[in-house]
Amino acid sequence: MIEKTILVIDDTISNLDIVNNFLLEYDVIASDNGSDAIEIAKNEKIDLVLLDIMMPNLDGYEVCKILKSDTTTKDIPIIFLTSKSDEDSIEMAYDIGGIDYVTKPFKPKELLAKVKRELYLQDLQEELRLLASTDPMTKLYNRRYFMQISESLLELAKRNGSKTSIAMIDVDYFKKVNDTYGHKVGDDVLVFLSSLLQEKSRKSDIVSRWGGEEFIILFPNTDLDGAFVIAEKMRVSVEKSILCFGNTQKLSFTISMGLASVCNAEDVNIEAAISRADIALYKAKSCGRNRVIV
Repeated sequence: MIEKTILVIDDTISNLDIVNNFLLEYDVIASDNGSDAIEIAKNEKIDLVLLDIMMPNLDGYEVCKILKSDTTTKDIPIIFLTSKSDEDSIEMAYDIGGIDYVTKPFKPKELLAKVKRELYLQDLQEELRLLASTDPMTKLYNRRYFMQISESLLELAKRNGSKTSIAMIDVDYFKKVNDTYGHKVGDDVLVFLSSLLQEKSRKSDIVSRWGGEEFIILFPNTDLDGAFVIAEKMRVSVEKSILCFGNTQKLSFTISMGLASVCNAEDVNIEAAISRADIALYKAKSCGRNRVIV
């Protein structure tokens, strides 16, 4: 289990020691002033912030506002630590982005319970996000997520005037694989191919399962010539690879790929680009398979 990191911000050193003793199962980073804490939050992976309200120079409210206004820290949940219990102070804490508060003097079980609850909710939200955005078998992005992220990247490409390309990929004679070796081996082929496509793609490329034995890749900031070079390396890598299954059985297979550019014209959308890539894929298959067609 990945250790969670909690940033505790309080100008009273004894309070920092007390909180640290309550949270021994977590990685705790302590800071006694708001300015240093903000820099820590920007440069470390922080899962949760425990933030005192009453501090000199920058009080907790100001620290919270700064963290919530920065794209690198805005999603970090903040629990306020406060000796204030009046409604106005509590309302202010929620209004500026806090998710909860704990009153001083601390009750160890209350503090620990609220911390555990928030971190559990984070894990649950991340699990739900992954389930909603990934294909359960191949662990690639699913079709729905691909469409969402591609539309965003296409809008960015239009604004920047940058080139973008897209590839449709199909496993050649996949039905024959299923009929000959069974669907379990067919699934193994798709998982094996997924790993190869990810391995040969760049970090910025969006590799997704489109459906069945079809895959799709978006190549940001890449013209057709550049995309063809990457696609051809993928095709050759698949052609040269051998999938081992059972005790002694081996299987080789190939893929066909269709490439298209995503134009920067305002009237061109991702669906139009996918349609062109699909036409190119059909040509690749009709011309003998195991090839890349633009």
